[in-house]
Amino acid sequence: MEDHKPAAMITFVIATVTAATAGLGAVVSSKAVEIWYIALDKPELTPPGYVFSIVWPILFTLMAFAAILVRVKAGTFSACSGALGLYFFQLAFNLAWSWMFFGFKEVMLAMIVLVVLWILILATMRAFWKHSASAAILMIPYLVWVSFAGYLNGSILFLN
Repeated sequence: MEDHKPAAMITFVIATVTAATAGLGAVVSSKAVEIWYIALDKPELTPPGYVFSIVWPILFTLMAFAAILVRVKAGTFSACSGALGLYFFQLAFNLAWSWMFFGFKEVMLAMIVLVVLWILILATMRAFWKHSASAAILMIPYLVWVSFAGYLNGSILFLN
């Protein structure tokens, strides 16, 4: 029988790293939104600012739940280490996008990071599917939102 302490620890790590990624992304974006982002020309479909503060916490919660579900369904960490490795890697790119776009104001580099992030999300979903179709499905709203972020990022690049 598997020791439940490692499973609990992995669950804690998933939740903590996901929350930290969300928090660090919010820290860098909040200051830039107040000054730099407001002054940019943006496409017509740009949602009001409050939408982002509603959508992102929901998406990060769904992502964490999906990763935890993969861990539970896999039975052991070693069985899902590749899938969780991809999950953490795409989280790093999610955070990198926030820093590129809002922190460094490098819209073109942010677009490149976003394309890589999109590919990593697809790879993560595929890896999750091997353990839990539900976990992969929980990632769909994130993929859709990142696709929309690509439209916004690309439009801002073009308009400015």
